[in-house]
Amino acid sequence: MKIPQVSAAGKITSIRLVIIAVIAIWIKTVFVLFLGFDLKITSAVEVPFIMLSPIGSLLLLFGFSFYFTKTVKPLFFWTAWAAANALLYGDLLYYRFYTDFVTLPILFQFDNVGGLGPSTLELMSPWDLLLFIDLFILPWIMITRTKKGTVITAKTKGLYVAAGVVLVLFTVGTGLFRSPYLFAASYDRDGMVKALGPYNYHLYDFALGAVTPFNRSLATKADALPPLDYLKSKEGASTDLFGAARGKNVILISMESTQNFVINRDNNGEEITPFLNDLIEDSFYFSRVYDQTAQGKTSDSEFMIDTGLYPLASGSVFVQKPENTYYSLPHILKEKDYYSTVFHGNERTFWNRENMYSALGYDRFYSERDYKVTEENSVNYGIKDIEFFNQTAEKLEELPQPFYSRLITLTNHFPFLLEEEDKFIKEADTEVDVVNRYITTVRYQDEAIKKLFQDLKDKGLYENTMFVLYGDHYGISEKFEEGIFEMLGKEVSPVNHVSLQQVPLIIHIPGQEGEIVSRAGGEIDIRPTILHLLGINTENKLSFGHVLFNRNEDHPVIFRDGSFVAKDITFNDGVCYENTSEAIVPAKCIPYEETVRQELELSDDIIYGDLLRFLE
Repeated sequence: MKIPQVSAAGKITSIRLVIIAVIAIWIKTVFVLFLGFDLKITSAVEVPFIMLSPIGSLLLLFGFSFYFTKTVKPLFFWTAWAAANALLYGDLLYYRFYTDFVTLPILFQFDNVGGLGPSTLELMSPWDLLLFIDLFILPWIMITRTKKGTVITAKTKGLYVAAGVVLVLFTVGTGLFRSPYLFAASYDRDGMVKALGPYNYHLYDFALGAVTPFNRSLATKADALPPLDYLKSKEGASTDLFGAARGKNVILISMESTQNFVINRDNNGEEITPFLNDLIEDSFYFSRVYDQTAQGKTSDSEFMIDTGLYPLASGSVFVQKPENTYYSLPHILKEKDYYSTVFHGNERTFWNRENMYSALGYDRFYSERDYKVTEENSVNYGIKDIEFFNQTAEKLEELPQPFYSRLITLTNHFPFLLEEEDKFIKEADTEVDVVNRYITTVRYQDEAIKKLFQDLKDKGLYENTMFVLYGDHYGISEKFEEGIFEMLGKEVSPVNHVSLQQVPLIIHIPGQEGEIVSRAGGEIDIRPTILHLLGINTENKLSFGHVLFNRNEDHPVIFRDGSFVAKDITFNDGVCYENTSEAIVPAKCIPYEETVRQELELSDDIIYGDLLRFLE
């Protein structure tokens, strides 16, 4: 495309201003792609494709400043600039904590992911100001160096659009050539951004978000057969623990942001989780259970445990699909006369819990309005865990038995803030402040759980209750993991990163002898394990999970981005590793990849199509 030259007066034409803006944002985008995002580069051949990927979409975006006029309109020009920069910087901040990219549903759930506050400020860096340096340069060029009123001819517009379209098509075509399952595995957002560039990815994500609402209206009973048949074929064999907790109350304790590395770990000679360490001695401790949540975080963990389905790759089921029909744990336990409740010290509307709990069949939801919440007994996201458990124990005492209750903690939440009087342990002394503070909030949570157990013993509820304590999702994101590796004395590596996604799962049945179960599993396996211990047959219970006591180790533990862990291998960010040597062995992962795609696709079909409504 021929770019108009500098005029005789020494000023540039407006079309050249557009090109300068595109180049400026393209350079910023390339820097962020390679330095801000942890995209795994497996071959030097990928580098030029990644660098080229943003240009076409940026050309087309900035073209809106003159498509329908004869000259470049400043309002449309700056709107395009703001849109491109908002997407880029929004992705960068979101990626720094969640190691993920912003999706359309997340934009409608902004309040649920924390909004603007201490969490966001913790993720910002002074160097981020460099990303906005063109905000000062471009206006100067526009005002002092651009020839006003430059008419853009139809031929110039045509060449400009053609260049943008060709580059976009080239990017998409080469992306599909290098990754044939690119769109079939759209949940792998790292792979999509690497192949398509961030702006093409967001355009695809927008289109996907516009289409999925129609899935339910187009679904038929025939569409329900493949996923239901697959789920019915997954039933496992029984064990001698079947019915070990038959008829008992069930209390689930969702331990906010708790990762498994803190269990049986000291900090300067002090145990981080002394009560949990003691509890494990007389409990089933599952030492290799992985966080499988996606963008819904805590709500995703709740969803998996209650339904046995995988969370959505984008957004949260709690927010997007509360009108669906589900066959959840409360529904199943209702058949055994269980009364189901949830206790959470936050607002009823947070993550749309009020509506979703109704769909899941809960009898009662105790939220912030049911607690005495003051400024003194709150921190960060809400009421402190000790006070939350104190008030919850009183409410549990009043419930009809048997009951199934989930207690959701809040204090151990990023950025891990705690007042001095609530610190039962000194901060760690790593190079990462977030990790240092995390140790104190985990220790506080441990103390709160200890007090809850004592309260329930005093109230006579302990003996007839099965306790299920689980970490809902990771607390320390990849951005801050160096502090954990420093504490553990391990090197930073993809395999070690995946191992940090393990969350504690402790099932305590009073009077039952303790056991460490080292089989790999995920949060989706908690539901069938609970049913198994309650003596409820999992046949036809429609779950992608497995009973953890006899889970087939050859079946992969599947993560929502398409990664997985199998018997001796780890597949992460499109790369296959042996767990011992960390050598790349692609052929070993191929047999599992079809299972991963199949299960994620079938689960999505059930959720987006609301296929369980066709059950008879």
